Amino acid sequence: MPDHDRPLPDRHAGSPAPLNDLLIDAEADDEPVSRPSLLRHPLFLLFGLVLVALNLRPALSSISPLLGEVSASLHLSAAAAGLLTTLPVLCLGLFAPFAPRLARRFGAERVILGILLLLAFGIVLRSLFAVPGLFAGSLLAGASIGIIGVLLPGIVKRDFPKQAGSMTGVYTMALCLGAATAAGSTVPLRDAFGSWSLALGFWALPPLLAALVWLPQARRGHAVAHVAYRVSGLWRDPLAWQVTLYMGLQSSLAYIVFGWLPSILIDRGLTPVQAGLMLSASVLVQLITALSTPWLATRGRDQRPAVVVVMGLTLCGLLCCLYAPLSGLWLWIVILGLGQGGTFSLGLALIVLRSRDAHVAASLSGMAQGVGYTLAALGPLAMGLVHDFTGNWSASGIIFVAIALVGTLFGLGAGRALYVRASAERL
Repeated sequence: MPDHDRPLPDRHAGSPAPLNDLLIDAEADDEPVSRPSLLRHPLFLLFGLVLVALNLRPALSSISPLLGEVSASLHLSAAAAGLLTTLPVLCLGLFAPFAPRLARRFGAERVILGILLLLAFGIVLRSLFAVPGLFAGSLLAGASIGIIGVLLPGIVKRDFPKQAGSMTGVYTMALCLGAATAAGSTVPLRDAFGSWSLALGFWALPPLLAALVWLPQARRGHAVAHVAYRVSGLWRDPLAWQVTLYMGLQSSLAYIVFGWLPSILIDRGLTPVQAGLMLSASVLVQLITALSTPWLATRGRDQRPAVVVVMGLTLCGLLCCLYAPLSGLWLWIVILGLGQGGTFSLGLALIVLRSRDAHVAASLSGMAQGVGYTLAALGPLAMGLVHDFTGNWSASGIIFVAIALVGTLFGLGAGRALYVRASAERL
């Protein structure tokens, strides 16, 4: 029986490493050289990692509560506003493949330091230089986040190998907290500064602070012995594509929420402050299922039931936010957060669970992020185009249903207890 069609072995009888031990490593082809100073300051390294992770979502979530005001101020159509929400997400996918190459050439720590500075520059450019700066800065911000997002998990695995599971939880929490903080506080910052551009520009300060704290890591660096591996067969494997398309479609719903949920709620009668707080609350709720779903999903025979549950919660929350009475909005926000926290963490888990080893997992991760995030960018763009064509958000429910159903279909394929038909060999 081919490997692809053979069910996974019992996890207690020669099964592959558990989920926590196969954290996706952006530098999976590098073997660390033992050095006494490697973890000389582990708490300081942890603090730096958390600060860096906190900066991977504010550039995306800070603009959505002010999108209507920004569009009116700069005379953007809904389609142009949709492109503005799409561009950073598109760059997440397009620039992710460059991260390992940059890390090989300059070292992951130095690349992260440089990209943090580029992220801060992109946010300033987006905030202060009208329409050209708005789009150019969004492009730089998305590219920066895409590169850092690939490199951080590899550093976590390398420098905290015995705490990979707990450190992944800390990393996920930092992502959610960064997104929630930016979504909830950008409008109050606008009120305090009296300018939407200064409120958006404020978010250039956190990456500068993170760069300052990260500087000792970049100066010290880590010695690695390069060992080349080749992964073959992945891009021809149907299961790998099912994982990738599930990852992309659930990400599309996530970035629709980041980009458009506040605008939808404002049009339904909420103030910008209230809409920003709703987005913030939804992201914070994601922490619950982001941490619990991968563990629960590995308790059963496969992950197909988990796919149906979390995608169903996401669709229910989105449709209720769009159509249901606002008197139950807090409930709809909680349902949406529970669903999206689960879909995201389950996507990461599927990358690992469908791979035989860390090298295949690293390649599958690159495929899922590169193709998946590029696909995800179409969701926010479609929302803007539909709103521009119809003049309201009512037809958006069709987009929600279509993405969720197709995502569930691919998720059911990806959730089967099989391995991708790919192999890694040392060169």
